[in-house]
Amino acid sequence: MTSTDARMPLGVVLEKRESQNRWVSHVWRAVEVLPGAPARDPDGDWPSLGLFERGERFHAGTLQLELTRKLTDGYRSNISQREPRVYVVLRQQSEKDGRAPLYPFLVTVCPLEAEFYAVGGEETVEDVPMPEEVVIFVSDYVRRYHEELPFHKRKRGSKKRDEKGSFEIRGAGGAKLNE
Repeated sequence: MTSTDARMPLGVVLEKRESQNRWVSHVWRAVEVLPGAPARDPDGDWPSLGLFERGERFHAGTLQLELTRKLTDGYRSNISQREPRVYVVLRQQSEKDGRAPLYPFLVTVCPLEAEFYAVGGEETVEDVPMPEEVVIFVSDYVRRYHEELPFHKRKRGSKKRDEKGSFEIRGAGGAKLNE
């Protein structure tokens, strides 16, 4: 079990945009996170953050970014990139009562954790730009807790065979061929 050592609330902004597809009227996607956003339940009502030419943005909930010591290698890899990312994991839900077909489930800054959810196929993972406040928060955490693990070369085991060998070769009809 990994313990959570640091947390930061991140508001998830989802965008509802008109689709160019004739079978789908709108497309939903994560577009940004808001550090220190007020608490908001992803299952509750989503306040609009504004309209634009072909859609609307919503504060779709506030989730805790949780950092743990075991994932510092992934955090370090992410913040060393030219454009660090926050990964938003979205889960499917039914579109009843005008609700979006998905809702924010998790935010992470570890690419390996995001990949775990993406490979499963039940969730959608979208990456958004990491705000400077989050970069500073994660960098400080990595600086305090990251431990470089020494490289251990794996030693190969020796293979010993008995005097006659450990295999038989049989031809068609079952006759032994290596006698």
